[in-house]
Parts: sequence; C-alpha cells; structure tokens
Amino acid sequence: MYGWRGTILRIDLTKNEITKQPLDETIVRKFIGGRGLNSKTLFDEVKPGIDPLDPENVLCLAPGPLSGTPLRLTSRLEVSTLSPYSGILGDGNAGGSFATFLKWAGYDQIVITGRASSSKYLWIDNENIELKDASDLWGKTTWETTDILQKRHGKQISVAGIGQAGENLVRFASTIVDKYASAARGSGAVWGSKNLKSIAVRGTDKVKLAQPDEFKQLAREDMKFFLKDRMQHKAIAVYGTHIGMMYWHPGYRNFKKYSDVHEIPDDLMPDGWKKYEIGRTGCYGCPVKCKDVYRIPDGRRCGEIGSALEFECIDCLGTNCGIIDPIAIMEMENLADKYGMCVIGLGNTIAFTKELYERGIITKEDTGGQSLDWNDADAQIELIHRIAQRDGFGNPVAEGLYNLTKIIGKGAIDYCYHVKGLSRGPHPPGLFALAHATSTRGADHLRGRSWAYGENDPDLFPLLVKTGLLPPQMSQNPVEGLTISERATTLADSIGRCKGGVNSWACAVPLVWKYPLWNGLAKLLSAATGMDFDDTRLVEAADRIYTLERAFNVRQGITKKHDRLPQKLDVKGTRQGKA
Repeated sequence: MYGWRGTILRIDLTKNEITKQPLDETIVRKFIGGRGLNSKTLFDEVKPGIDPLDPENVLCLAPGPLSGTPLRLTSRLEVSTLSPYSGILGDGNAGGSFATFLKWAGYDQIVITGRASSSKYLWIDNENIELKDASDLWGKTTWETTDILQKRHGKQISVAGIGQAGENLVRFASTIVDKYASAARGSGAVWGSKNLKSIAVRGTDKVKLAQPDEFKQLAREDMKFFLKDRMQHKAIAVYGTHIGMMYWHPGYRNFKKYSDVHEIPDDLMPDGWKKYEIGRTGCYGCPVKCKDVYRIPDGRRCGEIGSALEFECIDCLGTNCGIIDPIAIMEMENLADKYGMCVIGLGNTIAFTKELYERGIITKEDTGGQSLDWNDADAQIELIHRIAQRDGFGNPVAEGLYNLTKIIGKGAIDYCYHVKGLSRGPHPPGLFALAHATSTRGADHLRGRSWAYGENDPDLFPLLVKTGLLPPQMSQNPVEGLTISERATTLADSIGRCKGGVNSWACAVPLVWKYPLWNGLAKLLSAATGMDFDDTRLVEAADRIYTLERAFNVRQGITKKHDRLPQKLDVKGTRQGKA
C-alpha cells in the first residue's frame, strides 16, 4: 500500500502471541487511520460494560497515513482505549518521534489485548518484534525507562510507555512518549493493568508514496502557507501554548474565578518565563518547535531539565491550585512526566480536594494529616508523590475527580467540574461550552471549539473578524463553527497531523474560509495513498468517525442528558470574574 504500510500489529499479552494482520483497505477508506482506525477497532472489539482495567479491554496505538511522510507536523500518535478515568471513550494524542518511527517500521496500528503474567515491554525493530522481560524497568520513571532502553537498543529509537502512576493504576495516568509528550485520558492505567511497561520502536524503511513528486510539491505549498500565515509559526514557535496566559484567563482556586492578566506574576507570563528557558524543541521533523526546554534554577531539583511546560500545566498545577511559584510548577511538571500523569487530571483533582478542605467537607483526619492549603507548594508536591504511589490520601485521589465525589459524598459533587467524568481544562467555557458538552471524550479543549462568546465578550468577535482570525459568517453561529472545528480536529487526529497544522490558533479558529483545508488535505491524501479523496469524502469520514464514537459511548450508558456542563458552571465558566 501507499501512504499506509498495510500491516496491523496485534499483541495478545495473555497468550504471549504476536501476529501481523493485513490492513483492511475498505476500513481506511472510511475511517482513514489514527483516531478513526482506533475508534473503529474499539467499537468492534470492546465489549459493552467491561471494566476498563479488565484484560478484555483493548489498547490501540496508531499513527496516520501521512505520518512518516515528507509532510511536516505529522509525527502524531493516537492512543485509544476504554478509559478508566471516565468510563467512556478515552483517546489521547501525543507527539515525539513514535508515530514516524512506527510507520517506518512498517505498521499502521498496534492493537494490544489481554494481560501478561509478568511485566513486559515490546521491542519493535522493523519486521522483528519481541515481547521482552521488563522486571528491571518496573518501578522506574518514564525518564529512567527511556534512558535504559536507549542504552540497550540504541539512541535512534522512540519509547512510549508508563511510569509508576500507570503501574499503580492511577486513573488519570498517561502514556508518555519520549519523556515529555503525553497522551492522556487514563490510557496509562490500561498499560499497567496489562503489565505492559513500554514499547520501543526503531524504523528505517521510509513510507512509499503513490505520487511522490506531486506529494512533495503539495507539502512544500502547504508549509509555505503555514509559515507565512499561521499564528503557530509567529507566536507558538516563540512561546508555545504558554501564549495562552495572555489571552485566556487562568483558573484560580478550582475555578472560583478566572484571573486577569495583571493578577498573574510576571514570571508566569510568556516573556517572564523566558528567563528559565535554555532552548526549544519539537516533535520529529517539526519546524515550529513549540516546546520550551527549561532548567530549574533553584531548590531541591536545581539543575534538572524539563520540557513542554504548557499553559495547561501552569494553570492546573499552578494558579488553579493556588500556586504561583514558577520553580515549584516546573518541579511538578517534571514529576507528572516522570510518573506519567495528565497534568489536567492531576491538577484539577488536587484543586478539587483543596476546595473541599477549605469548605470543611474533608479535614486532616480524612487526609491523614496531609495539608491541602492553597498556597502550600511543598505539600502539593508531597501529594503528587503519594498519588503516583497510591500512598495514604493519595490513594483515593488517584481515583480521579468524578470518582472521588462518590468516595467522599457530602455534596462534593457541587464543586466537581467535569463532563462525562472527565475534568475540564483551564480554558474558558465561553469559548468551549458547546464543545465541552458534546465532546465524545468529555470536557475537552481539543475536540472542537464553538466560539460561543456572545454576551460574555461582545468586543471579541469584531476583533477576531478585523484581524482576519474569524470569518464573519461564523461569528454569530457557534453550532456551525463547532461542526467545522470538530471535523478539522477529527481529521487531524486521523491523518496523523498536529492540530496546529490544519487550523490556526491551536485549533481555535479553523481557516477553512481562508485556506482550502478539506481540499488541501484531500489532495495530500490522494497523492500519498493513490486513493481518490475529495473534500466531500473527507467531511463524510470525519462525521462518520465522530458518530461512531458517540455510538461507542451510548453503549457505555451515555445519553443526551450527559451532554451538559456542570450544574454550577454557567457559560461564563466561573463563579465570578471574566471568562
């Protein structure tokens, strides 16, 4: 096959069996790959009603048909499963090198079932596949595991896997790729439940293209447009998603309000943060390099280097937990990467417990003496260690935000900000209200955006239209806007491309009115695969994937009544202040 490699790798951990299955061309015509292929696999193979930590649950990893090609911004890996965090579809998308190397090794998808009798890791060296003993890796951080496997198998590999949080079945544990990229929604706990520590891959066989000359020309035109016109290259390349601190008001103390820019310390703002930055990096082959590389300048982790400290981390582990110390936030980000935990799930669950503590719903008697004061960074760092190890009060907190309300009771649900069991990010629901409510994986800033500012920010729409970031015809139609945005993000996840590469402003405002999005992607897919794609077929594929995901969730008990925001969270997204 062209574009695709034509092979699915199936791993039955219970039987210790590895099989190679031909990729069904009729399926990828309809579902493309990546997220679409994974969602189809889960719908076909996950039995309704099973526990997400049961061996029968299925774990899928898939790049897209454009991953590993000369098109930039395509080293994106989709990791999908029945989520132990939310109990519904749980997929995450990570960068790094894994998607590219997996395609070069010859595979379009890895499907993992069963449970190993002892800890294992999977070694993929082109056509040679082995399940190997991981007893020396179990109990290690993701950073330690990656270093060990690179020393064992060579530097030119990519590693995806879990830290101690996944081993201990923390429900918001993530799949970590190449130390710093994270696929969230609880997939890490599924790795742990299967006794699978990591997957290391080396691939050296480049992807074959149906029309290589035409594809390369289209890729050059695509990148020329991107570098000329996209906010990612002009701002994200300099600041990363940290730029969100300037135009999104960070949450404060479990979303009691959103902070104005002047309330945020300079060191947490994009320019102030630059003093800690020692470089920039990005996913394989990416010219943008949206991720910062920083060195902790002081304290117990002085000199430790980290990367990809996003806006979501500064908010969820920082301001929303009452912490404004940049050194503490850097340490907590590194801990989340090492242990393998989603910073949104981790931070929002901690913020939730802090509000319950403040209100007297839980006390030090409940926490085993653990302090939950808002501004106590040392206590929060201690709690992060306990969560990853499921030690003391960290054990119930490791169950995640929504599950914790059932454990605590006492009206705790009133302060739990989630949709379909998934904690929401720090992004103002004025922009995300409809998207959060209807997303197929719960409260989510990466499924789509509805631009429903309306009464909250009447000056924003004219500004976006004036600056060319929003087409006039969408400024008053959030439903139409959400539909286009959902299609764009679905296609990005399915073709294997960074969302920043298909629409501007980190997928906030798709430029379909300005950039031939569907037609441009259709031409690229056609030249890569040799199949005839057009804009109509792509839109149909996106709608088909999204509908299938909703159908999967219906089998898990989701109904229309779940398509709503938390009761105490109005469209302004806060109990006071701006959204």
